[in-house]
Amino acid sequence: MENNLKKVDIIFEVDEKVSPISVLDKTLKRSPDEIILDLIDSGLKGRGGAGFPTGLKWKFARNEDGDTKYVICNADEGEPGTFKDREILDKVPEKIFVGIAICGYVVGAKEGYIYLRGEYNFLLKTLQKKLDIFNNELKQRNFDFNVYLKSGSGAYVCGEESALFESMEGKRGEPRNKPPYPTVAGYNSKPTVINNVETLVYTTMICHIGPEKFKALGTTDSRGSKVFSVSGDTPIPGIYELELGMPLHEFVNEFGDGDAKAIQVGGASGHCVPRKKFNDTIIGFEGIPTGGSMMIFNSTRSMYNVLHDYLEFFTEESCGQCTPCRVGCQQLLKGIEAVKRGERPPAYLEDLKKLTGTMKIAAKCGLGQSVGNPFNSIIDNFREEIIY
Repeated sequence: MENNLKKVDIIFEVDEKVSPISVLDKTLKRSPDEIILDLIDSGLKGRGGAGFPTGLKWKFARNEDGDTKYVICNADEGEPGTFKDREILDKVPEKIFVGIAICGYVVGAKEGYIYLRGEYNFLLKTLQKKLDIFNNELKQRNFDFNVYLKSGSGAYVCGEESALFESMEGKRGEPRNKPPYPTVAGYNSKPTVINNVETLVYTTMICHIGPEKFKALGTTDSRGSKVFSVSGDTPIPGIYELELGMPLHEFVNEFGDGDAKAIQVGGASGHCVPRKKFNDTIIGFEGIPTGGSMMIFNSTRSMYNVLHDYLEFFTEESCGQCTPCRVGCQQLLKGIEAVKRGERPPAYLEDLKKLTGTMKIAAKCGLGQSVGNPFNSIIDNFREEIIY
């Protein structure tokens, strides 16, 4: 595999100058509370898209009673258009290992796990070799912690944290009811911190460079930088690390082909932003948050086909456990097909939009709850392409 890191900016450039294990050595000399305070001060939010403050998550898990706790790295990167974690896992896995170990030290866990996407099994052999070396280094330091690998089976829904726990426990990958939340009862019903690949790399970096340098990047609500997977109608597809808070029109000027009419921010479950809103949209938690996928569509693309592909994907990947998602995805797909064929009037699209509202309230997990993001944003901005 060729290195697809087209730019090495900000965090990654600094990080390459130091051995990850030396960051761990330095960090273990500090108290868990000091580390938590630094993470909170840094403003780091989860890089999976939800944006929960990382320091608070670790604090909640640390404050839970019990001798058995877990740290899990969610490497089930299944969102269409997202491929950044694959390269991080392939090129700099030690930074992930260190982030997991630091979290284990902070919350009082003895075991950490990397849940690897089933389609990334080609990375297993190399990751295991590097993980064996890392675990041996922990043993030499008398640090009672081990990191293990677990492989998924390719289900998109297992990217949802509670479905991931079910899969790890050998059960069918289905989301659980919440509460309780993972920091109270996660893997094996024990307090669990689950962070994605990128978040754990940034925790390692914050422990190295300090919170001040990290939060000097980005904006008040979106501190630091983020790794983006850029694809679609762009002359320079690839993986780029950029500051959060970047105006979307600047992104388009940097990566577009001069004819961009829409950008899907956040993968299939994200929002589709039309050209007329490029100047008013910020890439960040105060604007449109994203797990990292940025798909650019130019004027040659049919937005009906784009939406149809998304709905086929959601229909296929729904676990089927809850009716709003299982039936809702099917009805949305059949609905736009019926409108396109002229079997339903254009006004029927409004009924379908109401259905996405019901799904957002009643679906059990983020899969069904987020279908309305691409559906409504494409319907609202490209209605004529859906109808005619």
